[in-house]
Amino acid sequence: MYDICCIGHITLDRIVTSTAEKHMAGGTSFYFSNALRQMDIDYGLVTLIADSEMPFVTELRNNGTEVIVFPSARTVYFENIYSANLDHRTQRVLQESDPFTIEQLRDIDAEIFHLGPLLANDIPVELIMDLSKRGKVSLDVQGYLREVSGQRVCAVDWTEKREALQYVHTVKADDAELEVLTGIKGIEEGARELASWGVKEVVVTLASLGSIIYADGIFYDIPAYQPAVETDATGCGDTYIAGYLYQRVKGTGIQEAGEFGAAMASLKIESSGPFDGTEADVKKKLLVNKE
Repeated sequence: MYDICCIGHITLDRIVTSTAEKHMAGGTSFYFSNALRQMDIDYGLVTLIADSEMPFVTELRNNGTEVIVFPSARTVYFENIYSANLDHRTQRVLQESDPFTIEQLRDIDAEIFHLGPLLANDIPVELIMDLSKRGKVSLDVQGYLREVSGQRVCAVDWTEKREALQYVHTVKADDAELEVLTGIKGIEEGARELASWGVKEVVVTLASLGSIIYADGIFYDIPAYQPAVETDATGCGDTYIAGYLYQRVKGTGIQEAGEFGAAMASLKIESSGPFDGTEADVKKKLLVNKE
């Protein structure tokens, strides 16, 4: 029985910024798992990966993360190209992986299941429904809003959204994804729409502008924390929601949990690769910014 269990593919990533190009492991599950590896929590990752990328799993395990692996013919391969200020990226999918199944997750229990689909077919709606019987489901919605066309990633609507979201407790989306999902331009209006579909906590990230969380009819304004240097934004959203869910599963209130996640994301952007700090590092960042 985990406090938090993340379900998602580890990817091969090619990351291109104005100053560098790197090839590394990636995906929601990779960044989310690394963000929690030094936190006081019972955490597990379920992933699908090809044998050729098993060293990524070995590295996670060596760093203390419990990983359950199911085989896949191929590993997802993403290319991320960022603008100069890191607020915008274009993506290509050079290779896709196998989807997750209900049978694979049959014997796994958690207080929170965090789902990190990267593409629309990664996690079927039936699996969301099944997991909701055993714990709260948290969903990073981005994968359901991605269609691959000639390797390029295009924004599309999620046709099964109304059916699926009634089983989801927490949704994370950025402002563009929220608009695609709801068809509504305003953030507050879009968040209310998701809540009317059954979502209990709507987390909307706004990059350098911070984030907004909507729950129980209340909007929480979460500030952004200025990083010392902006190096690599890949995985910042995953780091944010990892920090947020970590605090929520420990019983922390929404405002404080959101601020913790935002501070983690700020620390992550200061270096390439996943967050590798501690809870003490995050609390120090929070104190410095509140002085």
